[in-house]
Amino acid sequence: MDNRETSSAVTRIKSLLDEFSFVEIGRLAEARSTDFNLAEKKAPSDGVVTGYGTIDGSLVYIYAQDSAVLGGSIGEMHARKIANLYSMAMKNQAPVISLIDCSGVRLEEADDALFGLGRIFKKQTLASGQIPEITVVFGNCGGGLTVLAGLSDFVAMEAKDARMYVNAPDAVQGNKDDKIAKAETQAANGLVDFYGTEDEIFAQIRKLVSILPGSNDEGGVQDENTDDLNRSVGAFDTLDAEEAAKQLSDNGVFIETKKGYSKDVLTGLAQIGGETVGLVLNKSANLTWKGAEKAAKLVTFCNAFDLPVVSVVDVKKYNNTECTEKFMPEAAARLAYAYANADVPMITIVKNAYGTAGVAFGSKALGADAVYAYEGSGFGILDAKKAAEILADSDEEKAALEKDFGEKATALAAAKRGYVDDIIAPEETRQRVAAALQMLNWKSVYRPDKKHGTV
Repeated sequence: MDNRETSSAVTRIKSLLDEFSFVEIGRLAEARSTDFNLAEKKAPSDGVVTGYGTIDGSLVYIYAQDSAVLGGSIGEMHARKIANLYSMAMKNQAPVISLIDCSGVRLEEADDALFGLGRIFKKQTLASGQIPEITVVFGNCGGGLTVLAGLSDFVAMEAKDARMYVNAPDAVQGNKDDKIAKAETQAANGLVDFYGTEDEIFAQIRKLVSILPGSNDEGGVQDENTDDLNRSVGAFDTLDAEEAAKQLSDNGVFIETKKGYSKDVLTGLAQIGGETVGLVLNKSANLTWKGAEKAAKLVTFCNAFDLPVVSVVDVKKYNNTECTEKFMPEAAARLAYAYANADVPMITIVKNAYGTAGVAFGSKALGADAVYAYEGSGFGILDAKKAAEILADSDEEKAALEKDFGEKATALAAAKRGYVDDIIAPEETRQRVAAALQMLNWKSVYRPDKKHGTV
């Protein structure tokens, strides 16, 4: 970092931020420790560049580690600079972006380094739900450093060289070619939202920052609408989840989260009528425990930052596997809790919503403000065929029961009981969602005073 203009940390920061906007903080900080001949090693800025700048004019705080300086390891002053940056970000209500390239905790500084890492954990925890936290891994992110990523709202990894691991990859039995530590595996495990080249990651982060609030005090994000609110979305009820998300979003811009995790649920952020919303859509009629956790995580984030949640529900049952049986009770509880605990505007579009899986996905019972369905949508405890198979004693009785259940397990029947607000045409889905968002703009919910829930 002696030649600051060519250091990887400074280069990455300037590549991400608006041109000429970066202002460095703590440039002259140096390590105090002299043990193990540290005084003889050059460590300008103690291996981390911290400061602030703008992305599309919006204030952000940022730090970048430089692996060329003591391996980018976290020492006392290194950690203090990051902790101080978080304090400034919370005071000024702006996101923190972390660019990680670190060999771990600095062994030469022992307890001072470990205490410093703990201070960062504390600051991240205090910032959680107050300001957005975005972490990008470029080189190594090992041991306790993985907690930094786990405490963040969004995580990205460079696809080729980045490695994230708790134990050294060569110490993990069966871990050939660092497979467990690579970006693709971490995305499949649910920690990483997206991965790619440095340019691809920075482009995604710039889009993300542009539609996120700077803090939980901003009351959501409302930009000028640049797309027709009455735009028809065609045969929306037949679209797959990815296309449905794009059709709902202004100008087709949808930022997917946890892309590599769980193939049965799609989550992400978009704008509808210029307002930033979270989108949750079923990709499969069978809900897995991973899908439930993925959906719950986005709903929880949106609730923390006052972002409405729009759900497109097409689910018939829980996935019938041993893995689902083990983990679904707790995962389904988290999903139901996330929706029931949310006090932001919630709009649900129903293609099919059967059983408790359907109830857990943003149903009227859990507090959805507006629930719309299409003519012929399934809605009930079971689809008609399954219900008849369970209850019927003969083929003749089965046919009669299937017909009877078929008439009752519909969105129209649910609408007559107040569980669905309206039966709408598929092509007017975006129009109705946008209108509901405007109507719910000043939603306010009173909740009994408590410290927090326990789920």
